Amino acid sequence: MTLPDSETPLYNHPLPKLEQWLEELGCQQDRDQLNRWTVKRPTWEAEILFEVEELSVRYLHAGEGTKDIVRSFKYSLSRDDVEAAVFAGP
Repeated sequence: MTLPDSETPLYNHPLPKLEQWLEELGCQQDRDQLNRWTVKRPTWEAEILFEVEELSVRYLHAGEGTKDIVRSFKYSLSRDDVEAAVFAGP
């Protein structure tokens, strides 16, 4: 199954395609909380949540005093834009 064009807003992606996209980026879906995904990179790790109106990203222990950094992205953004912002890290 191919993904929609990367310039397509997230709200025009079927949920299975968004899940495929995150899997291709090395994210792991939480089996108990299906809207929650985790991703680990060498210098950071994060939780990605599919919320009602936006995609939320919580970079774990990445802020001052090891606080979490939270960012939100509207589903009107393109998959390219969200990918660039989220996977650039905290």
